[in-house]
Amino acid sequence: MKKLLAVLLVLMITLVACGDSEDNVEVSGDDVEEVKISIWHNFAGDDLRARSVREMIAEFQEANPHIEVDEQAIPVDGYRQRISTVAAADELPDIFLTYAGSFTDEFQKNELIQPITSLFDENPEWKDSFLTGALEPYNYDGELYSAPVAMSATSFLYYNKQMFEENDLEVPSTWEDFIETIDFFNDKGITPLAMGNRAPWVAQSTTFGAIADRVTGTDWFMNAVNQDGATFTDPIFIEALNHFKELVDHNAYSEGANSLDNTQAEQSFAQGNAAMMINGSWTISSLATSVSEEVLNNIGITTVPSIEGGQGQGNTITGGPGGGYLLSSKTEGAAKEAALDLIYALSNDNAQKVIAESNSMVMYDLDLNEEVVNPLFYEAFNLVRGAAFAPVYDLHLTSAGAEAVNNGLQEIMLGGDVEKVAENIQRAQTTN
Repeated sequence: MKKLLAVLLVLMITLVACGDSEDNVEVSGDDVEEVKISIWHNFAGDDLRARSVREMIAEFQEANPHIEVDEQAIPVDGYRQRISTVAAADELPDIFLTYAGSFTDEFQKNELIQPITSLFDENPEWKDSFLTGALEPYNYDGELYSAPVAMSATSFLYYNKQMFEENDLEVPSTWEDFIETIDFFNDKGITPLAMGNRAPWVAQSTTFGAIADRVTGTDWFMNAVNQDGATFTDPIFIEALNHFKELVDHNAYSEGANSLDNTQAEQSFAQGNAAMMINGSWTISSLATSVSEEVLNNIGITTVPSIEGGQGQGNTITGGPGGGYLLSSKTEGAAKEAALDLIYALSNDNAQKVIAESNSMVMYDLDLNEEVVNPLFYEAFNLVRGAAFAPVYDLHLTSAGAEAVNNGLQEIMLGGDVEKVAENIQRAQTTN
């Protein structure tokens, strides 16, 4: 009899152990399934957006007491390395923030993540509210792996409203008008365009990419990146470089622009030392925290002027979808369902609005309350809704190719030869 009881006891213990085969799931005494999931992100700062994201996670936890959320907020500077390290050890959290492009490509290629297509199928209105092209970087063979909760926009044309009004000038919408406006301000003794190109990515990311896309079109650029029937010594690319050189030849930039940093250029523009500036969406946040409301209200924003006869569109902004949340391929069962719920809570219509209201760009079509965001962001957000996107060069070129473009633009600003710069870019892009 004692033997039989011992056998039965062993069987009961074994059955209980088998019933808890998933590490993330427990069953409480009240028969409520307790689930534990982990999420890593880089919203560790004290800015409004970071606080808003952390608050949304806390609200999800409060609304779902049966789900324990293990959250790690990692500073931006160390985030990529941390994620790459745990990925190499196959120890990814259930949910983690990613970046569009090659970063996500590697996770998908190595089968470390799984699709979240079901969320889009279950919420078609949400899916249809993303701006054109927003989901494309996360689409692999028809399956969607993330929803962007950010947007990169690198080439807005900022202008001093008062300077244009006092001189009875229209904001330039064509290249010809742009050059005439630059000449006008030079004649007035006012720097036409603020630029801080000490870190040489600035000219490439904010200005040249937008100019080049208007000349060559996106298809040509991507073919040149892949060396598929196009090269960076083609006449059409030389023409794009010459348009940048035209700005230099017309003294668009202050002397010594290559020795100024981007923040110095932003402040110089805000202080009224330059009439215009081509820069990214980060400038909005920067100026919102460093200048008065009066100064902010005096800044207008538009797109880089179109170029007549170019192969590309006119009303474009370089940039595209930003980061989103990925789901680990190892997360299954009740933990997977909980993780999907959290991803949706951080990416849905309400989440996109919360992020946008923290003065952060999203690739999502929504109506912002003008009273809760700064005026410059409100104008920029509505501008983006009606614009198309063009590629940022250094996101697609090889590291050597991107460096050659950056250095080449600095050389042109110092009087360098355009064709030699093109040859260097071509050589760098084809060097393994």
